[in-house]
Amino acid sequence: MTAKKRVLITGAAGFLGSHLCDRFLQEGYHVIGMDNLITGDIRNIEHLYNEPAFEFIKHDVSNYVHLPGDLDYILHFASPASPIDYLKIPIQTLKVGSLGTHNLLGLAKAKKATMLIASTSEVYGDPTVHPQHEGYYGNVNPIGPRGVYDEAKRFQEAITMAYHTFHGLDIRIVRIFNTYGPRMRLNDGRVLPAFIGQALRGEDLTIFGDGSQTRSFCYVDDLIEGVFRLLHSNYVYPVNIGNPDEITIREFAEEIIKLTGTAQKIVYKPLPKDDPMQRQPDISRAREVLGWEPQVSRSEGLKITYEYFKSLPREELYRKEHNSFEGYIKR
Repeated sequence: MTAKKRVLITGAAGFLGSHLCDRFLQEGYHVIGMDNLITGDIRNIEHLYNEPAFEFIKHDVSNYVHLPGDLDYILHFASPASPIDYLKIPIQTLKVGSLGTHNLLGLAKAKKATMLIASTSEVYGDPTVHPQHEGYYGNVNPIGPRGVYDEAKRFQEAITMAYHTFHGLDIRIVRIFNTYGPRMRLNDGRVLPAFIGQALRGEDLTIFGDGSQTRSFCYVDDLIEGVFRLLHSNYVYPVNIGNPDEITIREFAEEIIKLTGTAQKIVYKPLPKDDPMQRQPDISRAREVLGWEPQVSRSEGLKITYEYFKSLPREELYRKEHNSFEGYIKR
């Protein structure tokens, strides 16, 4: 009997990491989840505790990482991903993208494993090219409030590619655009859970800026499928994974009001510094290399996500510690 392939997923208790654990278990892998729980939630993987092919290790990958036995794949998804988080823990954000990535690349080299890193559309900064394609080098402010995340991810890409060119390591780089779905933290400050949370609490929906800035939202199942296909391809250069269906934040707020059947109005506050005005992935490369494109419409995905948020305990709905852009607004 052939032994199961072993995959290490960092950030396993996070939104995307937990869905990746589910997918790889379904595909017959032995999954090792790793998370320091600084932003992850152990409840996201509690349903896996009785799975014989799943194990969880609480560990900060910014410290040395050792695993006994063979390892076929590493998926590095450990990082704060919300502005609220990385403004609160900027040093940890930089460390997980730099030291954490370095540690895992060393592990991948020792184990002869394929390493996939979760990069982000934030490497494009506030883009001057629209839609954003993988050949665009970006417009990033390295010392602005978002720089700790943007530059951590840019460095992550650079050191990963260096390990490929210098050591011959097998690598994959996915640039993730706005993703949503069940297991998002309701009060993490990102626009989709923020709007739904406000609607569920009967609060007015808050738009930062005039609402003309755009985003493109990809449902989590589509994102996971794209990551899975990329890992099992032989393509070593960055690939955008996201939904190119672009919408303004103002239009999106109106969609949420209609979805939730609430009567809240929209209120406007100052735009955060360096907040991107446009986000839309060019997914030509994903279509060509992976045969991938999103399948779940925004209306369908939002219904599922809304039902998930409605099912959360009442105390979760009113937990406020991550629910403010205080200190982030441009003065």
